[in-house]
Amino acid sequence: MIHRRQFAAGLITTLIAFSSFAQTYPSKPIRLLVPFGPGGVGDITSRAVMQKMSESIGQQIIIDNRPSAGGIVATETVAKSDPDGYTLYLMNNTNAVSAAMFKKLPYDTVKDFETVSTIGGFSIVVLVSPDSPAKTIKELIAQAKSSGGKFNIGSINIGTTQHLSAELFKSMAALDITGVPFNNTAGVLTALRGNSLQVAMEFLPPVLSQIRANTLRAIAVTSLTRSPMLPNVPTLNESGLPGYEVNSWNGIAVAAKTPKAIVERLNKEIHAAVNSPLIAQRFQELGVSQNLSTPEGMRKLLVEEIAKWNALIDKTKIQRL
Repeated sequence: MIHRRQFAAGLITTLIAFSSFAQTYPSKPIRLLVPFGPGGVGDITSRAVMQKMSESIGQQIIIDNRPSAGGIVATETVAKSDPDGYTLYLMNNTNAVSAAMFKKLPYDTVKDFETVSTIGGFSIVVLVSPDSPAKTIKELIAQAKSSGGKFNIGSINIGTTQHLSAELFKSMAALDITGVPFNNTAGVLTALRGNSLQVAMEFLPPVLSQIRANTLRAIAVTSLTRSPMLPNVPTLNESGLPGYEVNSWNGIAVAAKTPKAIVERLNKEIHAAVNSPLIAQRFQELGVSQNLSTPEGMRKLLVEEIAKWNALIDKTKIQRL
């Protein structure tokens, strides 16, 4: 009985301490680890949101870019950080892809994190050169099937969301075409314009201005609904591939066992920042849609995305890394 009383007393003391800690949070600067280099869409959007948040919470939020090892270093750092809410992580769709693609990671993508909220979302776009004969997905598929094997689809590195989106397209369209990986978006676009690629898959934000300038032609987007940035471009779902859906997203996560009160505080601050007119306008300029969630909603999304990519990898027999 004494042991039970001691345990109960200890538990109450711990809960009181956590409650008190949460009430004073944050009392010092916060750090956000970003698993890729500065200048990309994810980096720019997170910086904008964090700057707005810092004004609200009265503490500086320091952006720490850690692009090495495909983002694994940054992810592991947060997974092993103190669960106190002072180390944030910019989680994104790549985390779900990596969880499916890699045979072993130095962390558990689901169990080692508390999800806080998604922030933004953006589609992948199906691109052809301006002089391509294909103006629709049906025309593109017909072109591929009549090419005699001389048809290439390009994306950035193997194991990325763009690469798996291309594999999903090949699978659902029943196409036996060659996937060609590149190290960066510039390489993909150069090959597309040079006609060594007949089609390419890339995130919408970095190519939006070129689509609008008619130096690239977008014939479909991968989201289930049309992008507000390209309202006249149909989805793959409505272009003859029913059920095709790929959405890239990013959000904030913290180490597992971070007190619920802190997670809820961060969720509230993220929502307020993203819903502000300034951030809404910035997202629109970048081609990013506001995409907010509860902590539970973000976790559900993460789990479902991992299952989706696992299923695709198994079906298409892509070799895991």
